[in-house]
Amino acid sequence: MANYFSIFLVILTLSSGFIWLVDSLVFAPKRRDRIAVTRAEHKIDAEVNLDQPLPWLVDTAQQIFPVIAFVLILRSFLYEPFQIPSGSMMPTLLVGDFILVEKFSYGLKDPVMRKKFVDIGEPERGDVVVFKYPVDPNLDYIKRVVGLPGDTIIYRNKQIQIKPACNTADNCPTMEAVALKFESVGDEFQNFSPLEKYTEQLGEVSHNIYRTTDHTNRSSDYYQQPGTQVDEWLVPEGHYFVMGDNRDNSLDGRFWGFVPEENLVGKAVAIWISFEFDRVPSSWIPAWIPTGVRFNRVGGIH
Repeated sequence: MANYFSIFLVILTLSSGFIWLVDSLVFAPKRRDRIAVTRAEHKIDAEVNLDQPLPWLVDTAQQIFPVIAFVLILRSFLYEPFQIPSGSMMPTLLVGDFILVEKFSYGLKDPVMRKKFVDIGEPERGDVVVFKYPVDPNLDYIKRVVGLPGDTIIYRNKQIQIKPACNTADNCPTMEAVALKFESVGDEFQNFSPLEKYTEQLGEVSHNIYRTTDHTNRSSDYYQQPGTQVDEWLVPEGHYFVMGDNRDNSLDGRFWGFVPEENLVGKAVAIWISFEFDRVPSSWIPAWIPTGVRFNRVGGIH
């Protein structure tokens, strides 16, 4: 749906700009010539306004083109708003958070074919990224980057282990568990199981995650990569391995594999507004109407 909107914006921008350009180069000079002839034939003073209203199509194009062009540039190359629809990134992001995604962090792409034409940067471990879901590219997903190209990732006993990529035979880093610090058992529950809150250190990024006390092993549902163990993945070149911060309630790379670089949309950088939707099912008020605003959540994403 998001890509369809981008295509619509491009078509509308090009159409309105083309109409304005053709009128400026072809029809506007003819209108000015007719007005000049009329003034000369009837000896009308220059102070008298003889301009006629512009054709509806031209007038509309002139009014909407600057606005649509600005929106297209802003949304395609700078920032795009997204809404968080699920709890897979709790506690970092909550349902009802509206975020800004920085589109230029990982390079500039054309808004239709999504081909990169300016290379600016690459995702870093710990980044929260929006991407086209590899299984269905019409859907936008948001997760945290855990594995970079060439990394070996293990997720065992609810803890991440990483062996960074190494291009040399000597002094290659070894497999190490990502540092975890237990914080608390919060008020949040999942499937009647309390959520444990931890602080996790991914690269330079320190952030919180949730885990349940349920010890159910879901490895039978994991994506099976040839040549690796059931809970191990080797990230291919040009791909990234991502996971949700709500580790036991996230459909992420553990279950469907890797995110190709061309699927990246941008880096989530800020929450610009956050709404609560705390309403009982029996309420007559539509569920999409907020019950409150969480002003304390406005700010940067870590």
